[in-house]
Amino acid sequence: MGKFKYVIKRSGAIVPFNPERIVNVIYRAAVAVGGRDRERAEELAKQVIALMEEKYEEGYKPHVEEIQDMVEKVLIENGHAKVAKEFILYREEAARRRRAESRHLSKPSEFIPWAKVWNSLDWAVSHNLHTIEALNERIRKGEFPQIVHESESAYETQLDTAAELIKERSKELKMVMVSGPSSSGKTTTTLKLEQRLNKMGMKFVPLIVDNYFFDLELHPKDEFGDYDFETPQALDLELINEHLKKLANGEEVKIPYYDFKEGKRYLDRTPLKIGKDEVLLIDSLHGLFPEFSKEIPLEQKFKLYLEPLLQMKMPDGKYIRWTDLRLIRRMLRDSVHRAYNPEQTLLHWHYVRSSEKRNILPYCNTADYIINTAMPYEVPLYRPKLLEHFREWEKKYEGDPLREDAYERASRVRKMLESVEPVDDDSPIPGDSVLREFIGGSILKYH
Repeated sequence: MGKFKYVIKRSGAIVPFNPERIVNVIYRAAVAVGGRDRERAEELAKQVIALMEEKYEEGYKPHVEEIQDMVEKVLIENGHAKVAKEFILYREEAARRRRAESRHLSKPSEFIPWAKVWNSLDWAVSHNLHTIEALNERIRKGEFPQIVHESESAYETQLDTAAELIKERSKELKMVMVSGPSSSGKTTTTLKLEQRLNKMGMKFVPLIVDNYFFDLELHPKDEFGDYDFETPQALDLELINEHLKKLANGEEVKIPYYDFKEGKRYLDRTPLKIGKDEVLLIDSLHGLFPEFSKEIPLEQKFKLYLEPLLQMKMPDGKYIRWTDLRLIRRMLRDSVHRAYNPEQTLLHWHYVRSSEKRNILPYCNTADYIINTAMPYEVPLYRPKLLEHFREWEKKYEGDPLREDAYERASRVRKMLESVEPVDDDSPIPGDSVLREFIGGSILKYH
């Protein structure tokens, strides 16, 4: 064992010192600028620890900021200027976010599509679905099927608008990108949009972006062995751009194939070409990320952004967080389709949020149109499915400094679910609802 046993986190919590965290932070910064040499990251981490041992006494508890200062120093001294710059930018961004959150700044966040949020709130108030108490009252009156109908109609109307906007630009368009954070309903929305546009005479060719993942061993991971698939740098952005450019010019490309069981990518597998009257349809977390399609002129792409922008207040006066809805959706979907235990989803969610804040949410206002995929009736359905789990996780992670994020989320979601009237019967929900993507029972064919 080295000199250091513990580290002080920003929250003041004291946690065991783990050298692997230093390796991970260096490797993640390298990946963000196109580097994939994990062994080099390990060598640099050893230099950081040697520097710390030189500077601090036995038994000293370094603060996380002190360690990060050392990382910066070692990166710069070893000539890794690009990686150092990325690491410094990441630190500055994270510090700015923390300051903004702690001060509750009145300056509007660029992460929020304010006009769409206002429309969603206006709709919620006019349908008496703007608070959990109002929702509960309508459920107790037996109005759950009516709430489902109102919610689904609002979503379908937005889809109609999106289809009309795309059709208007069909002569110049080469690709439509359906983007949004995890579990915002991209798969269902893409399918339903395609159905509408087919009826309008447009033909689509899907591009499966998952095939552009780098091999699993090249992804960053944390000290618990959890891989980070959420960052856009997990994808071969250079190859995506090369292929998009060729496809837009009418050339044929050979799409790679990614084998999720092996965690390996195989290049040049499937030929793809866009015909004269066809448009590429891309469903991706990172469709709005500038580097994703930087080679394609704006007029050739239509960017659609999705998010469950639910406008509903809880009894404590706080609004339900959109990220909590998506967390629950992903738990339900992952447990059915990916044999993922819901607790794993909770523990992985800090990666999801970290990448969203850096790589997805800042670009939401660059979209050509935004669809609110929240269903005000979804919260009552989640209570019987997950409330007990959230109660268990809240107890399990309370006081665990390594799992502060999981504890806070579990506690917040538990309060939300406890405050809503439970609904067990999901039969009023249409078979092609966006919610069926997560709770099961969809009549749509996803693959």
